[in-house]
Amino acid sequence: MFTGNEGTFISLADGAALTAAYRTANPNGIKGHFLGIANINRLLGQTGCVGLRTYQGIDANGVTQIVVVAVDRNENDILAASPLILDKSMMCPPICGPGNPLNGQ
Repeated sequence: MFTGNEGTFISLADGAALTAAYRTANPNGIKGHFLGIANINRLLGQTGCVGLRTYQGIDANGVTQIVVVAVDRNENDILAASPLILDKSMMCPPICGPGNPLNGQ
């Protein structure tokens, strides 16, 4: 069962090492995805939600995407009759913000 405390915070140095390794392995790949707080809060606000699950996807143009759904404590995706499934993130590049150790800019 999920408790809502899953995941581990890591240091900036560890995060930078992980993202640098990814950029080395995928020099032309998408570095990151941004999703707005209003849509994240809609997912988190669903009855029984204890967290979010992301799935990897590839769109019709061959571009890496993420698909995000709410998850309940029994490890089930919350997929009601009209499920909220979040996609269409703002991708980095081109929208990366100022350079930092995570985006390698």
